[in-house]
Amino acid sequence: MSVDNSEPVMHDPAMVFHSWSAQAALAPLELVSAQGVHVQDAAGRDYLDFSSMLVNVNIGHQHPRVIQAIKGQADALATVGPAFGSRVRGEAARLILERAPGGFGKVFFTNGGADANENAIRMARLTTGRDKVLSTYRSYHGNTGAAIVATGDWRRMPNEFARGHAHFFGPYAYRSEFWSDSPEQESERALQHLRRIIEAEGPATIAAVLLETIPGTAGILPPPPGYLAGVRELTHQHGIVMILDEVMAGFGRTGAWLALDNYGVVPDLITFAKGVNSGYVPVGGVMISEPIAKAFDERVFPGGLTYSGHPLAMGSIVGALTAMADEGIVENAARIGTEVLGPGLAALAEESALIGEVRGLGVFWAMELVADKETRAPLPADRMARIKSGLIGAGMLPFVQDNRIHVVPPCVITDDEARAGLAIYREVLAANA
Repeated sequence: MSVDNSEPVMHDPAMVFHSWSAQAALAPLELVSAQGVHVQDAAGRDYLDFSSMLVNVNIGHQHPRVIQAIKGQADALATVGPAFGSRVRGEAARLILERAPGGFGKVFFTNGGADANENAIRMARLTTGRDKVLSTYRSYHGNTGAAIVATGDWRRMPNEFARGHAHFFGPYAYRSEFWSDSPEQESERALQHLRRIIEAEGPATIAAVLLETIPGTAGILPPPPGYLAGVRELTHQHGIVMILDEVMAGFGRTGAWLALDNYGVVPDLITFAKGVNSGYVPVGGVMISEPIAKAFDERVFPGGLTYSGHPLAMGSIVGALTAMADEGIVENAARIGTEVLGPGLAALAEESALIGEVRGLGVFWAMELVADKETRAPLPADRMARIKSGLIGAGMLPFVQDNRIHVVPPCVITDDEARAGLAIYREVLAANA
């Protein structure tokens, strides 16, 4: 039985408990259909999806090859336990590892990005015999025990029940913690800060440094030159596992298969989710380097999930990654960033008194909004709320976080759709200047 979207009553706000929300005032926009970069609400109104839902629908909505892959797998084998072999699981792992750096040989599948980070932390602790995990204050790693405590933002504070975590400041030149005056200086000083944190915390106590390759929810903060390489060197020096969180930035979002491809850095573990199948079925995982994988050849890995490598999720990965490769979708994201979004956002920043900085690559950009360009004072929450409402009213689903608009459409966006989105931003920002 399918749900009739023409029914006049939507039970969702009355009966569904929503995440990250006070429940009483919720009035969610009801979406009933979608295609590519467009979604439609119950009233039949069309919106440009410049949020990719939660920055995960990289291949766009309702891609026929992903839908068909899920249907075909459901017809063949709808579920199988993780202890059994599965050809579709093996094929999904193969396609993922083809996009990994050299030296990665296995994939542990999870249900999403949070438990991917959870299990990567577990692997680091078990292989090093150490406990502590270092991560940045400007980060989000998921809403499970260790992942939420590794997170740096406010969501960590009501949930600090896990042990063995410490935080440090990563680079953010626009609001530098290090009084830098160039990207190179920001990198140098941020690395010195991390070096001192490692020394102060005790290198022999630190299992892992966990970083988003490009911090996403925290502001889309591409690392300055040399920063990730410098972190890799510090972890090598002290026998610390380096985990790169590619949950949001991976699988086409930056115009590369993995965001780390832009920086030439090879970590020990890579976590992923979101773009690997564009969220059509919940899935995530950990790409495991050969030395860490071999540590569990004769030793039991004490972790598992009922739905690890679920065949419908695996089918969706195979469908998505095959279509992305065949259709040049990653290359499209790179070109759109270079030729349309990057120049268009830069021009918008020049003309708008509200935009303090634009930064990003591929289809992964942020506009940081300010009340004053000289002082860089963040635009207040009430004005951000008006801008968000204005964008929705103009026919866009935006991603608004703090004083930023994240420009994160699907990787399949066309030039005309990107220009239409830029025109909506221009109209709404001008109306709220």
